Amino acid sequence: MTPDPIKPFSGGVNQSGVRAHNERLLMSLLQRGGAMPGSAIARATGLSPQTVSVILRGLEADGLLLRGTPVKGRVGKPSVPMGLNPDGLYSVGLKIGRRSADLLLIDFAGTQRAQLSLTYDYPMPDAVFGFLETGLAEIMGDLPDAARARVCGVGVAAPFELWHWHELVGAPAGDFLAWRDLDFRAEAAKRTDLPVYVVNDATAACRAEHVFGRGRAFRDYTYFFVGAFIGGGVVLDHAVFEGRQGNAGALGSLPSTGPSTRSGAAKLIDTASIHLLESRLIAAGHAPALLWSQPQDWTGIAEFVEPWLDTTAEALARASLAACSVIDFEAVVIDGAMPPDTRDRLVTRTRDCLGTL
Repeated sequence: MTPDPIKPFSGGVNQSGVRAHNERLLMSLLQRGGAMPGSAIARATGLSPQTVSVILRGLEADGLLLRGTPVKGRVGKPSVPMGLNPDGLYSVGLKIGRRSADLLLIDFAGTQRAQLSLTYDYPMPDAVFGFLETGLAEIMGDLPDAARARVCGVGVAAPFELWHWHELVGAPAGDFLAWRDLDFRAEAAKRTDLPVYVVNDATAACRAEHVFGRGRAFRDYTYFFVGAFIGGGVVLDHAVFEGRQGNAGALGSLPSTGPSTRSGAAKLIDTASIHLLESRLIAAGHAPALLWSQPQDWTGIAEFVEPWLDTTAEALARASLAACSVIDFEAVVIDGAMPPDTRDRLVTRTRDCLGTL
């Protein structure tokens, strides 16, 4: 399905004291729409051409924007498109997953420049933050001095109340309580002098999808991320909505069809998570680590993946209808910790299931 045209942002303001707001507005516009001349930026934002020109010159001087090739028009001087400088800023992201941790370096355009991964039976603080420390040293050590000075921070994406997952990941309850009183930001800050930001893992995935993925095409949508345990996010009026406790879009808690669990009636997390596929592999005598190894390749386990896709698609279709009954979302976006071709088949089957419900 071809996405709708990218929707316009809300306008900027010309009053003094809002330069930072307008700078973010312009850079967000360029990130979503690509390079464009100042005149087009002024029309899109409602800012005066003079204000736009001043901001663009400042951002260019800071190394955040690059001038493109002048485009000759019918009348007047050629217009010069301005775009984000990929080397203008870098950021580091740490994802703490139930079966693996990933450390990424991305540039200002969202291109991945480096990736390191760690797999485990279940996460423990010493292993995860030790990986952050050694991984950061490796990634930063490979960067030129000029690029290293432009790394702006470290984002940590972690599951909400991770200590509750000990039974599902097969971890001793006593050991897993080590996460309960851990200050993620403080623990990460011990390993780096860079600013550290912590966010729910599914919300972080939703933000990434909204900035760099298909989510750019939609104003309002619900987002499903199928990982070891399914989660999600909510986007309203072009912004990721986090909620009062930062846990909006906890879609794994939605009721689902299926057998009751120890905690009561079945939920989406019980019917549409990769841990179900993992359990099937273990029962058949296969090593489940291949699900999380990078690069991902599930072609050798198709006999297990196909039935899992069928049940997961039906569960996602029902959950999509439930979510859209609360808010009339423009779209449902499905992502996941799986090979791209597997994700595409899941999207197709979910769409097919929606047509039968």
